[in-house]
Amino acid sequence: MPAENARHLAATARGRHELARSKTIRTLRELDKSGAAVSFDAVARHAGVSRAFLYTQPDLRAEIERLRAATRRAPVPAIPASQRASDASLLARLQAANERVRRLTEENDKLRRRLAHALGDQRANQQGQGSTAAPEHYG
Repeated sequence: MPAENARHLAATARGRHELARSKTIRTLRELDKSGAAVSFDAVARHAGVSRAFLYTQPDLRAEIERLRAATRRAPVPAIPASQRASDASLLARLQAANERVRRLTEENDKLRRRLAHALGDQRANQQGQGSTAAPEHYG
């Protein structure tokens, strides 16, 4: 009979362990999705597990440390990991912005040249009209 009790106790302990892990994983997802600060204390409180349990689970511990580091680096409010831009995405956006700046610079240069020519033509026309017409006197 004691051997059977031990088997039941072990099965119950495994069930509690798996339940604690699933609650912790769910809590990590919720905290990350909401952009809340991630810490061992916060995860333990929200998941209803002990901090000691979190420290003994290498994968959960690594995920908490990763999310904690990400929320410390990120500006407030933190952006959930699933919504953060990748390096490739940021590089593509930077290249697109640089290309737009180049095109706008070329367009500005072209418009400045056209304006200078138009003002030059206007000045030439005014000077040409001024030499043939009598000057106006006011007063």
